[in-house]
Amino acid sequence: MKAKKITALLMAAVMTVSLAACGNSGATTAEPAADSSTEAKADTEADTDDADADTEAAAADGESYDELLEEIIPEETVTLDVFDQLANYSGEQIGWFGQIMLEKFNVKLNIIPDPDGVYETRMESGNLGDIVIWGNDSDEYMQAVQKGMLFDWNEDDILSDYGPYIKEHMPYALEKNTNLSGGTTYGYGFDVAVDPSARGDIMYTWDLRWDLYKELGYPEIKNMDDMVEVLAQMKELCPKDDNGKTTYGVSLFNDWDGDMVMFVKSTASAYYGYDEFGFGLYDSETQEYHPCLEKDGPYLTALKFYNNLYQRGLLDPDSQTQKYDGMVEDYQNGTAFLNVFNFLGSAMYNSETHAADGKAMYPCPPEEASPIAYGLNVYGGNRIWSIGAKSEYPELCMAILNWLSTPEGRMTAEYGPKDVCWYYDENGKTCFTELGKAAKLDIKTEMSDGYSGTFEDGNFKMNNQTWALDTENLDSNGDTYNYKKWDSFITEPNSEIEADWREHTGARTPDEYMGSRPFKLAPGTTYSAGTKSDELLVLWNQVADCIKTNSWKAIYASSDEEFDKIVDEMIAKANEYGYDKCIEFQENEVKLRAAAEDAVK
Repeated sequence: MKAKKITALLMAAVMTVSLAACGNSGATTAEPAADSSTEAKADTEADTDDADADTEAAAADGESYDELLEEIIPEETVTLDVFDQLANYSGEQIGWFGQIMLEKFNVKLNIIPDPDGVYETRMESGNLGDIVIWGNDSDEYMQAVQKGMLFDWNEDDILSDYGPYIKEHMPYALEKNTNLSGGTTYGYGFDVAVDPSARGDIMYTWDLRWDLYKELGYPEIKNMDDMVEVLAQMKELCPKDDNGKTTYGVSLFNDWDGDMVMFVKSTASAYYGYDEFGFGLYDSETQEYHPCLEKDGPYLTALKFYNNLYQRGLLDPDSQTQKYDGMVEDYQNGTAFLNVFNFLGSAMYNSETHAADGKAMYPCPPEEASPIAYGLNVYGGNRIWSIGAKSEYPELCMAILNWLSTPEGRMTAEYGPKDVCWYYDENGKTCFTELGKAAKLDIKTEMSDGYSGTFEDGNFKMNNQTWALDTENLDSNGDTYNYKKWDSFITEPNSEIEADWREHTGARTPDEYMGSRPFKLAPGTTYSAGTKSDELLVLWNQVADCIKTNSWKAIYASSDEEFDKIVDEMIAKANEYGYDKCIEFQENEVKLRAAAEDAVK
């Protein structure tokens, strides 16, 4: 073991020299952001090439990573607790992904979501779990850092020994976390990118039942009011879903509500191109901030859109009480006709069965909409992957995170087992197997090759990502992780309804179409939200509860007069709770975010 430890230390030393030679030392964290996109990309590629060479040399000189890994994989299966603020699922990871974890690491994953009170309870117990996934990198994460609840990734060289791929290929993301956490590395943020000049797919696509839209004669949809009218006409055409249930324009859920109602603020992002930012929305182009209770502002305008749908009988009345799974079922069955998110609209509805019946959801945004698009970020986003300080298996946790951060791990979490669901062809291009394509287009597809249940059963339950979907897959020949952009997938239309959408829009893919029309770009930066005082947090939580509770009441208002009354009461109550102090804090955050944006422009 002593010789092996020396080899591991040599590996770490070589990597450190290589990264430092590329300008990656911890003392220069702001420099990559100030570089041009081309220079930053070249820097990242140089880091990757040098680090790969160093790893190969170190492996040839001593113990390989696989040999190190064999020493930490338990002989008897262990269960790791995954405390996950992003999870929509509770309990053991099952299905094909659960089987992969058993095969590769001999572990079971117990997913622990974060409903009200769970974070506080786990903090009081002194044990957050083994793997810890954060919804953002501000208040609760920083509390955990300050109270010693997270494992130091440099302790006992755990990152160098068991997280070599992360260390080699995500140096900027690690630097960002080190600076954020006061000099100690506890993890890294999600959606890391290779190229800072690229943008991600636009996810706010306004997916609409295209078959019904076609049947209506492609009516003009200029604004949100026009969208309401079109949805009303669709309901007349199609009053029942696949199972004979009453249809609606939209179906919502409240699981993901944060400071505001998620669907309301997201519709503002989809229409105006502003990003959720505390109690309001931020315009990266003008660097202006719109507090959510601004009269005639983006949030209240989007709120009225959903109330208009309710008043017209076009909003599923179960929206506030059903959970994520209930909403998913609605879109799978065609119960609702519109969703502003592509991953909740077309991704749920566009099965091969529906396509064969001439049915599909495709982007159909209002003409006046300018959805937000996010620039890819070599520093990673604000949803952090970390390890609990009290874990008995920190090396094993690191090895799992390392694998999830490899191209194979990222692809597997997204698309299923390698060679069973996807593969690289002789030219290094990414391809689906027949099963993989069927499973991606219909998550109810039964798995095979020894994997049990449906693809949906085994879906990756952690609900976080390592590499950004639209960044380059370094194991492929120029492909990203996004199947919609693979040459093997962009072929001739798979159905008559897809052919009709392509002909009408002049685009081959949804993102190609969304990128050809107006959108607003929010660049990737080093900005992280500031930490609030304990006093402000109390006010903040009261204001958040007030806004969410009364926003839902406003959605269900039976008349315009009742809607206006509820909104006025919401504003008054929020002001009583300290809304102005929250906005004052957020306006200072605007200055910090704007400065970070200016540094990368």
